[in-house]
Amino acid sequence: MLADASDRALRIGNCSGFLGDRRSAMREMLEGGPLDVLTGDYLAELTMWVLARVRTKGSGKGFADTFVEQVTDCRDLIAASGVRIVANAGGLAPEACAEALKPLGFSVAYVDGDDVRGRTAIPERAVTANAYLGGWGIAAALGAGAQIVVTGRVTDAAMVIGSAAWWHGWSAGDFDELAGALVAGHLLECGTQVTGGNYCFFQELSAVMDGRPLGFPIAEIASDGSSVITKHPGTGGAVTVGTVTAQLLYEIQGRHYANPDVTVDLRSIRLADAGPDRVRIDPVRGLAPPPTTKVAVNIVGGYRNSVTLLVPAPDVEAKTGLLRRQLEPALRHIDDVTWRLDRTDQPDPGSAACAVASLTITARDSDATKVGRAFSSAAVELGLATFPGVAFTSPPEGARPYGVYQPVYLPNSEIRHVAHLPDGTVCAVEPPTETADPVCDDEPPPVAAAFDGPTRRVPLGSVIGARSGDKGADANIGVWCRSEEHWRWLRSVLTTERLRKLLPEAAALPVSRTEFPNLWALNFVVHGLLGRGAAENTRQDRQAKTLAEWLRARWADVPVSLLDR
Repeated sequence: MLADASDRALRIGNCSGFLGDRRSAMREMLEGGPLDVLTGDYLAELTMWVLARVRTKGSGKGFADTFVEQVTDCRDLIAASGVRIVANAGGLAPEACAEALKPLGFSVAYVDGDDVRGRTAIPERAVTANAYLGGWGIAAALGAGAQIVVTGRVTDAAMVIGSAAWWHGWSAGDFDELAGALVAGHLLECGTQVTGGNYCFFQELSAVMDGRPLGFPIAEIASDGSSVITKHPGTGGAVTVGTVTAQLLYEIQGRHYANPDVTVDLRSIRLADAGPDRVRIDPVRGLAPPPTTKVAVNIVGGYRNSVTLLVPAPDVEAKTGLLRRQLEPALRHIDDVTWRLDRTDQPDPGSAACAVASLTITARDSDATKVGRAFSSAAVELGLATFPGVAFTSPPEGARPYGVYQPVYLPNSEIRHVAHLPDGTVCAVEPPTETADPVCDDEPPPVAAAFDGPTRRVPLGSVIGARSGDKGADANIGVWCRSEEHWRWLRSVLTTERLRKLLPEAAALPVSRTEFPNLWALNFVVHGLLGRGAAENTRQDRQAKTLAEWLRARWADVPVSLLDR
């Protein structure tokens, strides 16, 4: 805690939402205005697998070296401002990342203990097994004077939770305050997604449509846990109730959002416009954290290879059938083969691009030789012997290993959460003393609502917003509307059964549904849509990023009275 500053709100920004985000963002945030803390999220679910693969090939160090480059570039700015930097850029090697930063002259700490390979519950062949740590190690490091704190796997919101707890001097039992920081952290974690990026109503935002780089977000977190989401003045993009709602619904699972430090009741959240590019979040309700910690495990599932062909109209189905009959005998020895035909062809096409569908054949096997060049060459060899107009999109390739994602939950007592302080001492973070089992989100049936008058068949995107994302094998779709009357209609008509009909890919899968009357929103989780995770499945969109826009593109009968508003 800073004794002279803790009474005012913590001003905390974000400069990265994923590994590969805009390199100049750290400099932009440091030059754009005052900050107390600047965070960076470099670790998507898939990233740990990617870092492990790169390190295995000998071309990577296991951490986000782009972060080290950013800090090096901004060295003078960081030193002059005194801003604290907190980032999970340590990836699989937080100590190595911290060592790479020390020559710059900063006081550096790192947090580790997330690597839990070797535990009894972890598969022996796990390539990575990283627990989602909370924020108290970060708080300890900041309290010990670290100007830069590097972590491995922590929850996306932990960097904000730990920073706010340090700034305001919160204790582990301050659940409402911690929950407020969790919400702010969830909103900041994906960077520009809360300032107009990936936003379904983007055409309404002139500061997005003008094409300028979007400004990265800032949260002003008060001592009671309430916050204001904003950005530096003069930067691109916008912060509105809509952009905040979209990010709030991103990748959530239900009413309760659990972290190692606190569980937040998402139905307690209230959003309000607080001025241009400012959205206020009132204090929210926090509950005790769960007694277990989530671990993201990646194992090598086997080897895969894919071949993609263009299938021109007419007779797309017949052409695909011919190729399948010709190729399948050469593939019978392979464990798993999937055929995906994407019908991008259009009737009476006015261009060559509109005349073709694409066919992707993916082979997976535990034996790399079965799905290597032998597989891809078998397809290529039919280039002059199959349907008319066949074209391959790339030359034949070799097999590549693929990862399988598996969540595991360990008792909190089995997690070794450690902060390595700037002076070389080690601070062990004890597990929470007060925990509670996850609350069952028992949802009531949808409330029927009658609307008199005519209807019109329109795309759902005319009346709803949506955003989708991935959580392991599952996909979430957050859906919201912008008035009480639209909400009455939405909660009445968009049931799980209706969603399955609108999105046939979900027809045979379990779907859970949660209402958020406080946000005029629904959240759906389609369980198992993504197979065994983003690195394993063969969908065209492996992380369900397009799922929400697919829903908005579907047509439905909507009361005309709602369309006229």
